[in-house]
Amino acid sequence: MAEMQYDRRAFTAGMASLLLCPVSLDPAHGQQLERSSLKLGVANKSHLYYLPVTIAERRGHFRDYGLTINVSDFEGGGQAFDALVAGSVDIAAGAYEHTLRAQAMGQDVRSAIELGRFPGVVLAVGKDRPFKSLADLKGLKIGITAPSSSSYFFVLYLMARAGLAPGDASFVGVGGGERAVDAMKTGEIDAISNLDPVITRLQQDSAIRIIVDSRFPRVNYEIFGGTNPAAVLYARQEFIAANPATMQALVNAFYKTLRWIATATTDEIVDTVPAEYFLGDRAIYVKALKANLLVYSRTGIITRQGMNSALKMMATFDPDLKDKKIDLRKTFDDRFIKRAAVLFDDPTSSDLERDERRPEIDLNTFQD
Repeated sequence: MAEMQYDRRAFTAGMASLLLCPVSLDPAHGQQLERSSLKLGVANKSHLYYLPVTIAERRGHFRDYGLTINVSDFEGGGQAFDALVAGSVDIAAGAYEHTLRAQAMGQDVRSAIELGRFPGVVLAVGKDRPFKSLADLKGLKIGITAPSSSSYFFVLYLMARAGLAPGDASFVGVGGGERAVDAMKTGEIDAISNLDPVITRLQQDSAIRIIVDSRFPRVNYEIFGGTNPAAVLYARQEFIAANPATMQALVNAFYKTLRWIATATTDEIVDTVPAEYFLGDRAIYVKALKANLLVYSRTGIITRQGMNSALKMMATFDPDLKDKKIDLRKTFDDRFIKRAAVLFDDPTSSDLERDERRPEIDLNTFQD
């Protein structure tokens, strides 16, 4: 309790300093940051899963809020999470599930803004492989980006739904680029759980048959019952409490990015990302982007339904989360995103979750 009171006082003091000075989208007229240079961990940054990170970086949105962000690109989300816990990065962009696992392990890690409201992960098998149901995953060699990644969690959940245990299949880390494409084409793996642009490239090359596609809302509502938070910005609570102005600047930058993605044309988005993200073909990247545009969060808010959905998913196969009581309020600090919406004079800021089609959710449930 004493620690929670200290955290609240630290945050209140920081936010009070914001309110006592004229706040502007121009950092020259905004708040003084506790830290202006930060290390951000991601995994397979070229994935469309992390498009908001790339856009914020390439369009100068971090710089707009006085931030210099040094990105460390890891092979998998588990590695980015481990780097955060070890202190080699200050913040991370990764699967919301990492905050759940952190809380279960006694690590106080919290997300501050939702970047993706659907996972965007796709499970596919080789085009000519006989496959009737998810039970047919048994005995297969499945390619994932890396252990403890969103692609790994996704396929474990689908296996559990089919009555399979994690040990009923074998898993191979193939990353998220050409290596993943080659592993599928050469038969090194029988199935793949991965993201775009890898999936669209394999589709284009007629190398796969898609089994479950979480890029689209309808599929997520079928398998999860609604939204299922994907990429989020997360940090250790001690960092959040000590750096409230810096966290606010980060959330402002990412919220500005989400708004831009929601209104930009496909060509504007594609022209912003590095050409090396295209896997050798701009047209494939364009097609992949169009398949993922509904993935990105419209509000930055993780709904209570989304939190419950993610926890239920993880508990089906993760023994550390099964029957574990997790205080979901400690997995998402919504105070920064609510303020960001007000700063942008967002007409939906009084009811941010309505866009996620969950108007019955009470934002007050996220308060300590």
